[in-house]
Amino acid sequence: MKTLKNHTLIYDNQCPMCNIYSKGFVKSGMLDENGREAFTDLNFNNKNLIDFNRSKNEIALVDHNQNKVSYGIDSLLLIIGNSFPILEKIARTKPLYWFFKKLYSFVSYNRKQIIPSENDDTEQSCVPDFNLKYRLIYIGFVVIFSGYVLSIFSTKLGLGLNQNFTRELMICLGQILWQTIFLRIYLKDKIWDYLGNMMTVSLLGTLILIPVLFLNLNSVSSIIYFGIVVFIMFLEHVRRCRILKLNLLPTISWMIFRTVVVITLIFLYV
Repeated sequence: MKTLKNHTLIYDNQCPMCNIYSKGFVKSGMLDENGREAFTDLNFNNKNLIDFNRSKNEIALVDHNQNKVSYGIDSLLLIIGNSFPILEKIARTKPLYWFFKKLYSFVSYNRKQIIPSENDDTEQSCVPDFNLKYRLIYIGFVVIFSGYVLSIFSTKLGLGLNQNFTRELMICLGQILWQTIFLRIYLKDKIWDYLGNMMTVSLLGTLILIPVLFLNLNSVSSIIYFGIVVFIMFLEHVRRCRILKLNLLPTISWMIFRTVVVITLIFLYV
């Protein structure tokens, strides 16, 4: 790998994703040993060079030769392009650049909902601004993806359920509506952070279900497996509520909705 010298990547050290790929740049030799610096440990020179607020949303790359700073997808392309110039040239073509820029923003603005941190409540924390558009896109993505997978998995439960994407989509949307109505006053300004975390819990459960779609399990085994998945989701929901400094009320409401749905489906189809 060709090392991009005299550059420092300012990464969010409280974000596991950011920590992994920034360390990967150093380990692979794309950045030198001092080529990354934690956002919470900025030295005086770097702190004066970067746009402090913008760097919370878009990872900053400081060029010490020219005292210039790149942000977001441009930072990553400069690092990658130094070792793989053809890849950078391809990625900078208009359609691909537009796509990667949007994808970067989608992940960046939702990264604290994808992988939350317990140390995100200080002024020095690298917490991105709230972006309603990208939060709604994330919620919509999880709803559609989960609805599709659940519509397939439901046929394995032996409850007489057919593959019905609309039914599962309505259940997913119903969960969001239920939590919003019953918890709006309690959650206050945390409502969007909570909904983002709740959708990640749903996404986690959906991903765990996918391998079973390719196995020929009987209905009893499928129900047991589904129960294990729900229990894992329950534990993760509790953990995320704790990080958000919420009590058990959101989890109780979350479980009540799911219990009502299960009872309703059994009553209608069994």
